[in-house]
Amino acid sequence: PGVDLLLALPRPKALKKVLPAVASLGVDRVVLLNAAKVDKSYFQSPVLAEVAALLDLGLEQARDTRAPEVLVRERFRPFVEDELPAFCAQATCRRVAHPGPTPWTPRRGAERAVLAIGPEGGWVPFELELLAAQGFTVASLGERPLRVEVAVPALLAALGPFPA
Repeated sequence: PGVDLLLALPRPKALKKVLPAVASLGVDRVVLLNAAKVDKSYFQSPVLAEVAALLDLGLEQARDTRAPEVLVRERFRPFVEDELPAFCAQATCRRVAHPGPTPWTPRRGAERAVLAIGPEGGWVPFELELLAAQGFTVASLGERPLRVEVAVPALLAALGPFPA
């Protein structure tokens, strides 16, 4: 049992910092996803062509050889409604990170988890509703909005230990 990450596509500079961390922490699958507050030009960024090299940096750090599978989805609603149910089929822990008062609790034992992290401006209510309809519960590390490169490692660590 591991962790999958739904990540609203961040700024290209932030993505360069986040992907090595994701690989180092042993995430199994990453979906780089569109969201209302994602700049559409990010999907044309040359950084997306560097994904494998960025993941390799994290794998080298962790002395690992298994890179996460990375999917890019430019349409939020079709992904959430059509692909997410199968993507999350094995996950008993489904969290959507959003700033606010909802307390964070670590996952129980070795349960499979899917973590959804939005853009720096946060998810819009419609996106939170669609994710909730797929069984995601809102969880927060506090009221402060965090930069993606800070939020991703902090939230993954808050989920609890990763399998070796």
